[in-house]
Amino acid sequence: MAEEVREELSALAAIFCGPREWEMLSCSEADGAVFRIHTTAEGLVGEDVPLELAFHLPAGYPLCLPGISVNSEHLTRAQCATVKEKLLGEARKLLSEPMVHELVLWIQQNLRQVLSQPETLSSDEKCTLPESTTADDGLWVTLLRLDHMRARTKYVKAVEKWASELRLTGRLMFMGKLILILLQGDRSNIKEYLILQKTSKVDVDSSGKKCKEKMISVLSETKVQTEHKRFLAFEVKEYSTLEELQKEFEAAGLQELFSECVLGLVKCRE
Repeated sequence: MAEEVREELSALAAIFCGPREWEMLSCSEADGAVFRIHTTAEGLVGEDVPLELAFHLPAGYPLCLPGISVNSEHLTRAQCATVKEKLLGEARKLLSEPMVHELVLWIQQNLRQVLSQPETLSSDEKCTLPESTTADDGLWVTLLRLDHMRARTKYVKAVEKWASELRLTGRLMFMGKLILILLQGDRSNIKEYLILQKTSKVDVDSSGKKCKEKMISVLSETKVQTEHKRFLAFEVKEYSTLEELQKEFEAAGLQELFSECVLGLVKCRE
């Protein structure tokens, strides 16, 4: 992680030092930093609107855009999506320099104007998310591994919901204790999925208390190639043998991904 990113994280933690304003969720050289900022901004009628802004600073940041997720109990899904797109638009103007504080200040000063735009006034919670124009976007395929699922029914429903809302296709795959998530879709939406996965209390710990996902691994992330099959939906599937799982990857044109990333996991568990 670049020194300027470490300095930015330190500065953000000092700036957002109030109760629950700042929450560091994960930080590593390979996956970058994921954190959440709680703030407020002026709404349409002058009220304070609470905002939960989650950021993912990938390894290439600030030369590439951060992942951004916006949530608020006072805003509709459509409004949150619009706020996110406006923040990404501002982020493109700030590429190559630390930008998170500038983005937070911008939405604090401009939320009312953003919400006043006609397309954000609908209360339709089922709107589709705007298409992103990020430079590295396009159709990507990402393979994730989960260590375990204690609250399986709830967890599976959350994964299916996120995939549907973000227009992602693929598979949630179970084979014995091995749990894999194969996602295909716009790269910016996959990034938002990862933020949701890491910031939501989607599972329970050993004592039954709700907890966030801390044991997720990104095994592979690559652009979809011509030999790759397009998934038409997101499905939850179980496999009784390694051969069945392998055939799933082969049918999708992902034999190389299976050989490089999955076989080793299975052998480690044997």
